[in-house]
Amino acid sequence: MKRIVFHFDVISPYAYLAFERLPEALADCSYVVDYKPVLFAGLLNHWGQKGPAEIEPKRAWTFRHIAWLAHAHGIEMQMPAQHPFNPLPLLRLALACGPNRYVVETVFRHVWRGGADPSDAARLQRLTETLKPPRDPAGDDVKAELRANTEAAIAQGVFGVPTLELDGRLFWGLDALPMLAAALRGEPWFDGSAWDDASRPRPGMQRRS
Repeated sequence: MKRIVFHFDVISPYAYLAFERLPEALADCSYVVDYKPVLFAGLLNHWGQKGPAEIEPKRAWTFRHIAWLAHAHGIEMQMPAQHPFNPLPLLRLALACGPNRYVVETVFRHVWRGGADPSDAARLQRLTETLKPPRDPAGDDVKAELRANTEAAIAQGVFGVPTLELDGRLFWGLDALPMLAAALRGEPWFDGSAWDDASRPRPGMQRRS
């Protein structure tokens, strides 16, 4: 049985859609999943990228696109009342609970179903009472673990969410799920040099900074 590491931040609608789609996309595969909360903003800062919501035309397209994808895949989703929002309390809550599928599902749906404010204090309190974390989400150990998760992900080359890791290979985004499924099924393409050959740099013109 293969082990998949699912790197996610609940702020990402694509991570939510990939989470909901994963069981169907990998229905004929044998696997287990480790869920790893990471801070998307930390990835962006490290790699020098802007988030989609920081570029207005890209923000507008992103949320049209995810609305269509949710519709096309039959996944319930409503935009939260506030976005972007601070995901740290939710990421730390997931870690404090031990992020199994039930925990991650509950936290994702807190954000992406119902159209409410994910950061509302009363809602966060109810969510915490529902999940009953065995560790304090505001504890120094949980905060340190989230930082360590993010730093470890960066060291592996993770630049965005969702990123799914299988046998040391990284699959980025909702649209990479069919590719991940092929790797799990033992598609011969992954046994040869195609994976490495495709990623080799081809030096050319560079944009001035």
